[in-house]
Amino acid sequence: MTIILFGPPGCGKGTQSELIAEKYKLKHISTGDILRAEMEMGTELGLSAKKYVNEGKLVPDDVIIGMLMKAIKSIDANLNGVLLDGFPRTTAQAEALEEKLTSSNKQTNVLIDLRVNDKELISRMILRGKATGRVDDNPETIKKRLQVYAEQTYPVKSFYQKLNKYVSIDGLGKIDDIFGKICIEIEKAI
Repeated sequence: MTIILFGPPGCGKGTQSELIAEKYKLKHISTGDILRAEMEMGTELGLSAKKYVNEGKLVPDDVIIGMLMKAIKSIDANLNGVLLDGFPRTTAQAEALEEKLTSSNKQTNVLIDLRVNDKELISRMILRGKATGRVDDNPETIKKRLQVYAEQTYPVKSFYQKLNKYVSIDGLGKIDDIFGKICIEIEKAI
């Protein structure tokens, strides 16, 4: 199974991903983690990505998708599939992901969108920044990240709506309550 957890920065994807991966025995895949691991291992994909990173450029979609598919293909036999955390980030990435999954006889079961209003997102990320020292969790950067999300990532919603694989969940409330709503939607999709 392939589950995508989607939503703006600060909506709770990381928290919910851990719970979902544990309950459904899924490999939690974060593209940032994969990117760093491939570069550290010095793989062909990692070396290609490192070249772009060292030049201060974005890693091209085909390299990211290649890393992602490698991670998907290498999941442990005792796992039931993957949970993609915050990927795809653009409609082009969504199209490429679905094409690669289809060619591997796999499919996305559902994209779960955690909806949280901007005021709450900003508040959460400022608190997270204070607690963790994360330098990108400051008001100016947060506003830019939310703008980029709205312009580049949010349109992915329409792509998955057309595939009838989109579900929206209110990301406000208690962690366990939100998790319960997510589980109901995963159960419907699998």
